[in-house]
Amino acid sequence: MIWIILLAAVEVAGVISAVHAVMQVRTSQGAIAWVVSLIAMPYVALPLYWILGRNKFQGMASAYEDHATEIEARIAEARARLAPYVGSDEMGPSERSLEKLIGMPVLGQNELTLLIDGQATFDDIIAGIERAEHHVFVQFYIVHADGLGRRLAAAMAAKARTGVPTYLLYDEIGSLGLSANFLKDLTASGVHVSSFNTTRGRSNRFQLNFRNHRKIVVVDGHEAWIGGHNVGDEYLGINPKRGPWRDTHIRIDGPAALEAQASFVGDWMWATGDLLDPRALPRVQPGASARVLIAATAPSSKLETASLIAVELLHVAKKRIWIASPYFVPDRAVMGALRGAALRGVDVRIMIAGESDSVPVHLASYWYLDALGGVGIRFFRYRAGFLHQKVVLVDDHISSVGTVNWDSRSFRLNFEVTALVHDAPFAAELEAMLDADFARCDEVGSGELSSRGYFFRLAVQSARLMSPLL
Repeated sequence: MIWIILLAAVEVAGVISAVHAVMQVRTSQGAIAWVVSLIAMPYVALPLYWILGRNKFQGMASAYEDHATEIEARIAEARARLAPYVGSDEMGPSERSLEKLIGMPVLGQNELTLLIDGQATFDDIIAGIERAEHHVFVQFYIVHADGLGRRLAAAMAAKARTGVPTYLLYDEIGSLGLSANFLKDLTASGVHVSSFNTTRGRSNRFQLNFRNHRKIVVVDGHEAWIGGHNVGDEYLGINPKRGPWRDTHIRIDGPAALEAQASFVGDWMWATGDLLDPRALPRVQPGASARVLIAATAPSSKLETASLIAVELLHVAKKRIWIASPYFVPDRAVMGALRGAALRGVDVRIMIAGESDSVPVHLASYWYLDALGGVGIRFFRYRAGFLHQKVVLVDDHISSVGTVNWDSRSFRLNFEVTALVHDAPFAAELEAMLDADFARCDEVGSGELSSRGYFFRLAVQSARLMSPLL
């Protein structure tokens, strides 16, 4: 009798969850797929739906409400400090629309340093930590307790022992397997350590599908590092299984570092319940002139901000848009904007990984390359190692470096961060870097899929159906 009751309860829960899917799932295709699965096979679909079916991160709004008065006071104070660096007569419509979309101002008078690959990136980050005087914030999606991880930990521990408040925030799924001893040693040295705690709180216990994919380092509120690298020997290109690793970071010295700092403070508040108060005045280097907007996108936002940024960049492109992303599984809006850019004569180039660390994503990319054929979009597979950078170059003055891949997960499910830059000299540096990268690629045609065998094409179509979750 008890089994009959349990089976009936599962069936009822499946129907209730199907109604929930109709009301909450973002796309009609996704809603239909969940409804059919939840009613036809609820025993399998129910746990999957409550882990993978959510499209908004619950709970963060209420966490902010707990500190609403203090946060509003901080925002007012920050706006006053940053007022001299906000806006410019030179700002174009694209910058103003991005400001409205992101809810943060474009800040001028920043100095930028392009950091190519892991050795240059982490040498620069560790040097920055060593010169910290007020505070150090470090956040990565993946932290390994290997050679690079221990080197970074040693720099943080040394700084904490001098009395400088030092913080490490990591994603608990991305850093799965990080040893307890590694974290214990950091804590013993005085470093404040926390995972992002995605499932913190009773109502959020099923939020495993949302990940904090941000990579941010901030020193004293004056310097910020943002880009594609995580912490691990593979990011230095010394892991024999992965081979040479191609990635890009940016160092921002100037007022925009405070926007990156605000992102860290918000994430730390969610993870721990503590609202940090790292008071810091903007610092400006002589002659610094780059305009920067930090886009900290999140599944807790009402808008799908990361996807809308991609569409906006495609719409404003007049001469070219070059995209480097290891994972290319775009949504319909982005696909339409890509076609539109190519049809109006924009040089659209997309560089993707030659080999991927995700088989479903690698397979699905074949379908998207095929679907975007025939309008002049050019595709390149990087062959000189593993491509992991997330970089965009628009015309001769707009560029971005950050953590956002061109896939549904980055657009909708992950916490991400991107530095959007309006600066011709930096764009010229990025152009030279990407020119060298394209020289290490094989250009592939849109007919690449049709030339493959039936079972390969079946695997590609199957992977494509999973694209909202990839």
